[in-house]
Amino acid sequence: MPNPSRLRAAVLTATVLLSSLLTGCGDDSEDEDLTAQQLNWEDCPAPSQAEGGGAAPSPLPNGDEWQCATMKAPLDWAEPKGDTIGLALIRAEASGDNSERIGSLLFNFGGPGGSGVTTLPAFGEDYAALRTRYDLVSFDPRGVGRSAPVKCENDQQLDAFFQQDATPDDAAERTELLDNTKEFNAACEENSEKMLPQVRTTDAARDMDLMRQVLGDDKLHYFGISYGTELGGVYAHLFPERVGRAVFDAVVDPTQNPEQGSLGQAKGFQLALDNFAEDCTSKIEDCPIGDSAQDVKDRIAALLAELDRKPLPGIFPRDLTQTAATNGIAQALYSQDFWEYLTEGLQQAYDGDGRILMLLSDSMNGRSENGEYSNITAANISINCADDKPRYTAEFVESRLPEFRAASELFGDFLAWGMVSCTDWAVDGAADHPDVSAPGSAPILVVGNTGDPATPYEGARKMVQALGEGVGVELTYRGQGHGAYDSKNRCVQSAVNGYLLDGKVPAAGTVCS
Repeated sequence: MPNPSRLRAAVLTATVLLSSLLTGCGDDSEDEDLTAQQLNWEDCPAPSQAEGGGAAPSPLPNGDEWQCATMKAPLDWAEPKGDTIGLALIRAEASGDNSERIGSLLFNFGGPGGSGVTTLPAFGEDYAALRTRYDLVSFDPRGVGRSAPVKCENDQQLDAFFQQDATPDDAAERTELLDNTKEFNAACEENSEKMLPQVRTTDAARDMDLMRQVLGDDKLHYFGISYGTELGGVYAHLFPERVGRAVFDAVVDPTQNPEQGSLGQAKGFQLALDNFAEDCTSKIEDCPIGDSAQDVKDRIAALLAELDRKPLPGIFPRDLTQTAATNGIAQALYSQDFWEYLTEGLQQAYDGDGRILMLLSDSMNGRSENGEYSNITAANISINCADDKPRYTAEFVESRLPEFRAASELFGDFLAWGMVSCTDWAVDGAADHPDVSAPGSAPILVVGNTGDPATPYEGARKMVQALGEGVGVELTYRGQGHGAYDSKNRCVQSAVNGYLLDGKVPAAGTVCS
C-alpha cells in the first residue's frame, strides 16, 4: 500500500488539497488600523479537521519550531472598517545571519483551497536554502482551513457526493448529477452565506498586501505555485509597485475562461498518462500493466468502462466507482513519484481490489483515513465560482463533449462535466478570466514544466505575455509532474534561488532538463 503521509505531501504539491478551521467574523472598532496590528506568534497547534487533521508540525531540521499567528483582515474589502475575519499564518524564521535577512517570503501552494499552514511544513526542508535569508511564511487564504472556512456538506454527505457518477451516460444519470450539484451548492449557501461573496482572488490578493505591511516588508516577496501563480498575478496587477522578488511555478494560463482551462487540463492529463504508459513499457523489466503504451491505456479504458457497470470493493464500506478511479488516476499523475503507486493500484484493480486507487482518490478529495474531510472541496468550488463569470448548462457541456473526448478519451467527459459545478451558485462570478497585467512591476520569474498535467506548459508563456513587457521572465523545465522547483532539478533550483536570494534574473528563455 502507498504511504498515506507521502500521498498527502504530494497532494499538497498539486495545488489541490488540505485546508483548516478558525475564527469567523467579529465586530471591531471603526478606528482600528489593521496595518498596525501586532501578530502574536506561538507554537502551532495540530491541524484542524478543515485543514485535514493530523499532528502539529515537527520541528525544523535545526530544531527550530514552526510558529503560528492569526491576522485580522476585513470581511469585506469594500468596507475595510467593518467586520473582520481571522487569517491563519505560519512561519519559520530565517536561519541565517540577521544582517543578511531580506524579509518574509510568502508562499501560496494552490488549489484554490489549499491550506498553506499545513503545506509549508510538509515541504519545509525543500526551501532550506531560501530560509537562509527569508522568514518562510504561508497562510490559509480566506474561506480555507483556519481562515473563516467555507462549509458545505458534512462528511457523510461528501462520501455520497464523491461516489456519484460524474460522467453521465443517459438522461437519468444527468439529472442525478445536476440534482446532486444543486444540493451541494445549496448547502454552501445555507452554511456559508456570509463568506461566499468574500472569497474572490482579488480579496485574497488584498489580504496578501495587508500581510506584507503587518510583516514589516516594503515589498512583497512571493513564491506562488499552481493557483498561487494566478493569485500572484492578480496581486501584481493590483499592486505592481509593491512586487519584490517573485516566482510563479506550475503556471495557470490567465487568458483562459473555465471551459478553455478544463479543455487544457484534459490535454494535460492525457499527455501525463501517455508519458506514464511510455515510461512503464520502456523499462528493461516487463511492465506489469501492459505490453505497450497503447495497451496500458486500452486496459485502463476497459477498467473504467467496467467500473461504470460494476464498481469494485474499495475501502470498506465504499466501492471504487468509475469516478473515484478516474479521480485516483488523475491524482497519481500529479507527480512522477506517484507513478509506482498508480502501477500498483492498477494491478490491484485488475485483480478485483480497488483500495489503492480509492486511497489516491481520497487524497485528491481531502478525506482522511478516519473519514473526515478537509474543506478543500468547499473552498475550491466557492473560490472558483466567485471568480468565474460563466455558468455552463448541461446542454452546453453535451455540445462540447466531442472536443473534450478528442482531447482525452479517459479524462474528457470527467473534466467537461466538471464545468457544471457553478450552476445555480448563490454568488455571481467576477470575470471570464483574471487580469494580471502589471506594468511597472519588478521582474517575475515564470517557470513552466513541459509535462505538467494540471497547469499545461503553454500557460507559462501566456502568463509572461499577460504580465506585460519587461515583467515576466520565462524559464522552461523539461520534466514530469506538477511544478518544477520541488522536482529538485538543480538547474531550476539554482535559477530560482539565484533570483530570490541574490536578485539575479536568469536569461529569458532559459531551459532546464
